[in-house]
Amino acid sequence: MRLPWLDPRDDNQPFPHPDNALTEPDGLLAAGGSLTPRRLLRAYRLGIFPWYSPGQPILWWSPDPRLVLFPERIKVSRSLRKTLRKGPFAATIDTDFAAVIAACAGPRASGPGTWITPDMHQAYCRLHRLGHAHSIEIRQQDLLVGGLYGVALGRVFYGESMFSLASDASKVALALLAAQLKRWDFAIIDCQVHTDHLSRMGAVEIPRTTFLQLLERYCPLPGRAGPWQFDADLLTDLLLASPS
Repeated sequence: MRLPWLDPRDDNQPFPHPDNALTEPDGLLAAGGSLTPRRLLRAYRLGIFPWYSPGQPILWWSPDPRLVLFPERIKVSRSLRKTLRKGPFAATIDTDFAAVIAACAGPRASGPGTWITPDMHQAYCRLHRLGHAHSIEIRQQDLLVGGLYGVALGRVFYGESMFSLASDASKVALALLAAQLKRWDFAIIDCQVHTDHLSRMGAVEIPRTTFLQLLERYCPLPGRAGPWQFDADLLTDLLLASPS
């Protein structure tokens, strides 16, 4: 099968339908195009996201199954509740998006840096300035030690990447995000593909057809204007939740 190629000069060029994605590698749908805000937002609305390595063309994906987290089903373990209760971290939203995405692109314990190229960094910072992309910052003694970022459309949050330089920092970021999105009546957090870390926190795999149906239902709903802020009493919800 020949992979469809997108014209970088034509942001109105339609994406192939996700049902046409390859099964090996799982979800690869198209190549080329650009990372303009218009094209990125159209991609997310259709359940498609960019993911590629330096030196490769832009690659567009829509895997099947899809890993999602329903905000009301976030799993807060006993150890994570203990961390939240002790309060070693300060959490904010949308106060340093560029630093969060830069940290997500940095070296990992399991290997070198991530797939976040300089072009990706710039593209998502543009989305943030337009109010479509958001970051969670976790600080310890004024140092950024964890966080995540993603894109919001309607009542759907598309998680892109997270990082942690201190124990439980990324878990705290995800748990607080889920609790806040639950209050705002968001339906799902897209986690893209399976990881043990996300599964332990409640993420589940669903068929791509089900995921696309959820997007049809919840993306057209009114979203939440940015910049975002946490509710002052949000931590109470997590501390009162039954431990998983």
